[in-house]
Amino acid sequence: MSLPTEFHEVAKRVNNWGRWGADDEIGTLNLITDDVVREAARSIRSGRRVPLALPLRQDGVQTGMIPGRVNPLHVMVQINQEIFGPGTVACSDDAVTMGLQAGTHWDALTHVSHSGRLYNGRPADTITPHTGAAFAGIDKARHIVSRGVLLDIPRALGLDTDRLPGGHAVTPEDLDAAEEWAGVRVRAGDIVLVRTGQVQAYLAGDKHGYAFPSPGLSIRTPEWFHARDVAAVANDTMTFEIFPPEIEDLWLPVHALHLVEMGMPQGQNWNLEELSTACGEAGGYDFLLSAMPEPFVGGTGTPVAPVAVL
Repeated sequence: MSLPTEFHEVAKRVNNWGRWGADDEIGTLNLITDDVVREAARSIRSGRRVPLALPLRQDGVQTGMIPGRVNPLHVMVQINQEIFGPGTVACSDDAVTMGLQAGTHWDALTHVSHSGRLYNGRPADTITPHTGAAFAGIDKARHIVSRGVLLDIPRALGLDTDRLPGGHAVTPEDLDAAEEWAGVRVRAGDIVLVRTGQVQAYLAGDKHGYAFPSPGLSIRTPEWFHARDVAAVANDTMTFEIFPPEIEDLWLPVHALHLVEMGMPQGQNWNLEELSTACGEAGGYDFLLSAMPEPFVGGTGTPVAPVAVL
């Protein structure tokens, strides 16, 4: 089944192919300039640090819905072993097998393709079994540090539950309302964090309810991020966009618009609950965000342990 006309019309309006050159591999991360980072540092007011990653554990967020995306399997490979002989310093080492997008993560620009193409018009078959992504792998996104902005949708909408219902598609109007409520304006080079409250289900022990049904970004939102020149977007859900999709049989359109058309990284499974509280207490919804990707060469995603500094 081919993608509908509605998708292609939005794709034309947000397309960034060639904007930073035919060989560009980092897309909207180009918008995080030295000047942007210097300005981001001005967002630090108290020095309070808020971690945004879910713990990596064997009973993590993955349910088996996505084939091969396994929760971390942590094993000890040596325990108090005197590897240099009796009486020497003893070492303990461990190893992990996991899906790179199993927990809190960034999607690389190569995470999805459509119509046989990746970002900047590169062929999708440049991703191979042995080397992964030859073009625009997550290792090319060497540093992701900028001003972060929390758009707290449930609180901006005044929901008593402090959590969006499963069928709620976050719209541009919701993003506008969250900006106005927070008294902040998203600007070029920012990293936007969209809180839905959905992660509360996982934190309460219901990982199946966390995964499905889920609120998330509408197909109408990529144009909002494109108009603001946002560098990256992350949220607190498994699928990022509303799931099941708002348009029947159109699966992961927001992924395709962000990653393929715009070249904009997106993150999932971020825990924004403590950040929501901290921003409310501070009376400010912008901060310095450090969200450095692990440089897996050829990776189509990476675990990340983001920290917001208020």
